[in-house]
Amino acid sequence: MKLSKIAGETSQPPILRVAAQINEKIARGETFHNFTIGDFDGRIFPIPALLTDYVVDSYRDHQTNYPGPVGLPGLRDGVRQLVRRYAGVDYDVSQIQISSGSRPLIYGMYRAVVDPGDKVVFPVPSWMNDAYCHLCAAQPVPVPTRPQNHFMPTAAELEPYLADAAMLALCSPQNPTGTVFAADQLREICELVVAENRRRGPDEKPLYVLFDQVYWLLTFDGIEYPHPAALCPEIQDYLFCADGLSKSFAGTGVRVGWGYGPAHLVRSVSDTVAYIGAWAPKPEQIATGRFLEDLDAVDAFLVPFRVALHDRLRAIYDGFQAMKARGLDVDAIAPQAGIYLTVRINLVGKRTASGQVLQSNEDALAYLLDEARVGILPFSFFGAADESQWYRISVGTCRLETVPALLQSLEKALSALQ
Repeated sequence: MKLSKIAGETSQPPILRVAAQINEKIARGETFHNFTIGDFDGRIFPIPALLTDYVVDSYRDHQTNYPGPVGLPGLRDGVRQLVRRYAGVDYDVSQIQISSGSRPLIYGMYRAVVDPGDKVVFPVPSWMNDAYCHLCAAQPVPVPTRPQNHFMPTAAELEPYLADAAMLALCSPQNPTGTVFAADQLREICELVVAENRRRGPDEKPLYVLFDQVYWLLTFDGIEYPHPAALCPEIQDYLFCADGLSKSFAGTGVRVGWGYGPAHLVRSVSDTVAYIGAWAPKPEQIATGRFLEDLDAVDAFLVPFRVALHDRLRAIYDGFQAMKARGLDVDAIAPQAGIYLTVRINLVGKRTASGQVLQSNEDALAYLLDEARVGILPFSFFGAADESQWYRISVGTCRLETVPALLQSLEKALSALQ
């Protein structure tokens, strides 16, 4: 039975294929270290206790009708306060849109500015931009990044592709890398966008920037998160930021997201959110608005949350550096933010104990799954080249005491190779 052209050309993401293989191993009772999931285990990382109480209160108060298409005023005001305090920029509540997580906002932004055939520029590795381009019949323009820059794009790398693009999609802190734009690096990109829009005629569509900042409150070791509008106020006319509870507050399943930008752009994104019914549930909106009113409570949650995430990421990073010092062909980038660690594992060309030569990264991934009993995701799943040796490790479901077993299992498998 035939379906639409887009449906017929949509394939299952490789992450789901790996997840199915891992689930089969776990179902068979195998000991397995699964660090693939970009999510939180709520028993390890619960959402703020106050937020839980406020959600329950709202349901008990029977606040279960439609919340309206743009979001409740109390929540939008709370978002305004959050952004003003932590990012140093101020947006009017009329410039803030609420949705069921940040994904509908990202999709709404694509729909607002991208016509079929338009070019969308984005760095790789990055999360899901190729899929959104596919859904909107846009032309993806992936721009490879380098480990020397922590896989964050530079203005020089992006500039050749912006002259005829409709949108530039950026993310910081980045998924899958867990790295953050340096202030000068981001300022140069913003200034590049402003200059490009000055060059365009009054009848031309501007170059817009979609900025995914959903991990922005989770930076470590004194690393500061630079906000594009604070670095370059002129970018605000073209900038839409997507954010929410999912990562900074461990609320992936709570489904409260928010975005903000110029009023005309927010109105268009709001239309998409309304048409697909992607508003956040009213009880959760009320609860989140109450929680964000108390920025001291926000701080009280974020400070230990950051420490707990950093402890896990740093322990794995230190383990990789120790393996490297012992002569194994691995490396890692020190954690900067979020729940991800970037690591390099070079397996291609090596011979297993059974005599098999690992001839491709597909073979390498299978070896990690079957012999190391470790689940991590290659950067090729995020748009990087198939031959990339870099991987994402996620700690959102990790207990700190399990890290030594992960490292031991991985080192044993790597040491068995010739």
